[in-house]
Amino acid sequence: MAAVFQKNQQSKDSIFFRDGIRQIDFVLSYADDIKKDAELKAERRKEFEKNLRKTGLELEIEDKRDSEDGRTYFVKIHAPWEVLVTYAEVLGIKMPIKESDIPRPKQTPMSYVLGPVSLPTSVKYPHPEYFTAQFSRHRQELFLIEDQATFFPSSSRNRIVYYILSRCPFGIEDGKKRFGIERLLNSNTYSSAYPLHDGQYWKPSEPPNPTNERYILHQNWARFSYFYKEQPLDLIKNYYGEKIGIYFVFLGFYTEMLFFAAVVGLACFIYGLLSMEDNTSSTEICDPEIGGQMIMCPLCDQVCDYWRLNSTCLASKFSHLFDNESTVFFAIFMGIWVTLFLEFWKQRQARLEYEWDLVDFEEEQQQLQLRPEFEAMCKHRKLNPVTKEMEPYMPLYARIPWYFLSGATVTLWMSLVVTSMVAVIVYRLSVFATLASFMESDASLKQVKSFLTPQITTSLTGSCLNFIVILILNFFYEKISAWITKMEIPRTYQEYESSLTLKMFLFQFVNFYSSCFYVAFFKGKFVGYPGKYTYLFDEWRSEECDPGGCLIELTTQLTIIMTGKQIFGNIKEAIYPLALNWWRRRKARTNSEKLYSRWEQDHDLESFGPLGLFYEYLETVIQFGFVTLFVASFPLAPLLALINNIVEIRVDAWKLTTQYRRTVASKAHSIGVWQDILYGMAVLSVATNAFIVAFTSDIIPRLVYYYAYSTNATQPMKGYVNNSLSVFLIADFPNHTAPSEKRDFITCRYRDYRYPPDHENKYFHNMQFWHVLAAKMTFIIVMEHVVFLVKFLLAWMIPDVPKDVVERIKREKLMTIKILHDFELNKLKENLGINSNEFAKHVMIEENKAQLAKSTI
Repeated sequence: MAAVFQKNQQSKDSIFFRDGIRQIDFVLSYADDIKKDAELKAERRKEFEKNLRKTGLELEIEDKRDSEDGRTYFVKIHAPWEVLVTYAEVLGIKMPIKESDIPRPKQTPMSYVLGPVSLPTSVKYPHPEYFTAQFSRHRQELFLIEDQATFFPSSSRNRIVYYILSRCPFGIEDGKKRFGIERLLNSNTYSSAYPLHDGQYWKPSEPPNPTNERYILHQNWARFSYFYKEQPLDLIKNYYGEKIGIYFVFLGFYTEMLFFAAVVGLACFIYGLLSMEDNTSSTEICDPEIGGQMIMCPLCDQVCDYWRLNSTCLASKFSHLFDNESTVFFAIFMGIWVTLFLEFWKQRQARLEYEWDLVDFEEEQQQLQLRPEFEAMCKHRKLNPVTKEMEPYMPLYARIPWYFLSGATVTLWMSLVVTSMVAVIVYRLSVFATLASFMESDASLKQVKSFLTPQITTSLTGSCLNFIVILILNFFYEKISAWITKMEIPRTYQEYESSLTLKMFLFQFVNFYSSCFYVAFFKGKFVGYPGKYTYLFDEWRSEECDPGGCLIELTTQLTIIMTGKQIFGNIKEAIYPLALNWWRRRKARTNSEKLYSRWEQDHDLESFGPLGLFYEYLETVIQFGFVTLFVASFPLAPLLALINNIVEIRVDAWKLTTQYRRTVASKAHSIGVWQDILYGMAVLSVATNAFIVAFTSDIIPRLVYYYAYSTNATQPMKGYVNNSLSVFLIADFPNHTAPSEKRDFITCRYRDYRYPPDHENKYFHNMQFWHVLAAKMTFIIVMEHVVFLVKFLLAWMIPDVPKDVVERIKREKLMTIKILHDFELNKLKENLGINSNEFAKHVMIEENKAQLAKSTI
């Protein structure tokens, strides 16, 4: 075998055919199959490759004996010039006709401060800006073609080849014409199909290979030491296509906006930290003469003992970090921040459409292409009113059973999430009673200051258990949702992705947020009072909040789930492809003396897959929910999200450039359905944060006491703790709930606003309860109206498309029309002669057309 490689001397990093001239635009691979359908697969490949050659593509096959594993064939594909120009016109690819005279946006006055963050101009803007027009092979002289080999970038070349591959027939089976590489991949006729990377990511290419953009991306984007640098967005778009490019634009923009939210959130946290010692409520709880003298009612039946309020001293101080006056300000600020984020993102997206030539973008053809699974399952055909061709068709009655199955499955899994949440609640109730009997039996009535109270211990362990359950359910549901979406038999790839998006988002919304909703809006709200508690399943007493409120538990829950998900996600994204690729290379490299070629190296990498970007968006949107929906309880959430996203950008960049095959370039002008989901979550976040401040935080009861019930002019909050606790007569405890051990005191305290035992309306809600409730409802209404009013004003004031972008678009359209007009006139001049009257007539007609076009712009 060695003689073969001496005869065809070739660098292992070469991206050319054996002649060293024709560039490899795409690679197909397959291995020998000894199963019974091996002959059918071989016949399909033979027919498919024959039809590819008929379209004008050039193929070169590498025998399995020359591959390093000794069993894989590689079909290398090259698209010659004639094929490229034909399909560039079919796909409406825009190509440069003249270098743009519109200057790039000027540097801001503070640009010198951002100097360390900026990338070199050659990396940030790898190519000049051009006026472009849809390519036409009959107008080739109009375009700036210096070298046919480099005129079409590699991303456009692989997009064109994939378009041909997806429509190339490979035979007639069961009376139907079969076509498309996706169907061949699904049937394992080919094992993979992928475009090549430019070269190694750790070194630049050597001539005659073109510039290694993969190496430039790795050096300036995928290195973790560049975490503070901006992203080379134009280079990402040029190499991976607009669809992947716009994801990184969105992730980068979202991260930049998080910086402002993180700074304000950190300031609110520092305020809470500095004011902790001055907090009157905590001071009274910790005071041995105040909190130490308050005997609290048991938190569970029989096994729980009475306890002194100052035993929660440290917990009450910690609670003040997140439950203080700045909580209201931060909740309102985040309502405005999320509006600014979405409005500015619309502007950024509009600017991007202009910069990336997507103003007249039409839906990507490959997304609208029929899925092979749909064609295979269809027994009917009907006339397409647009194309006037017969197309596979599936009547509604054939899909209804699968829709019912899909809906039932999603509902079942959502119910399973709720059931698991109830199970965790039962766990917390059981563990709390056990811990209380151990931790409080001897020390509860002593004047102690402990952080690890049964409430906090149970909350921490319950949150960790809940996070583990979330990950387990998520793992299985991902598999099931993909399966039931396939069973629905979506017609196109776009329909498939939309259906999967709805299922995955609904499930993950319930899975990740249900426990937070429970703690924020249900826990401690319906517990009753001593002697008349409410019970879960008539066995477990409903959970109560800490005397300082449930906000600290919501903070704990949010911190564990959010941080755990982000850490787990980044580790999984980094380790999973690394481990798979290591194992694949270990199995493949059996003949190390063979040439380990560029196509073999890429073959051994992990495939990014059609849903790779879907999971990246889903992860970001779920994080957005944590940052917005419950941020009033945890002002550090934007900071955690900011740190995660800084790492996430580099992890995603590293895995794309080093661990994954190059993706087929595809276009997109927006983030699609995710934008609608973000808008929905932004509106919901205003309501959730208003309710958290009103019902979960303790800020409203404190304000009511401050303005309406305080009797101390110099220290208005003095006496608040005593005021917020009601009195219960121990003798009124039913026998099955009272602690077994008798005590020498006759009353205990509990958190509520109820009349004392000696009142004629004993244990009924007192007037202060209704005042607090009215204040809470008033706050919710006022906050929602204020935030929504500001949101609508900002949305009205901030245009969707910036004024300078509108002017640039008009300028480019005008210049493009002028260039095309001059080109056609010159062509007419050549054809008709200078002094021809007919030429003068054509000139007048064309000038009138140009004037009309100007007036419409």
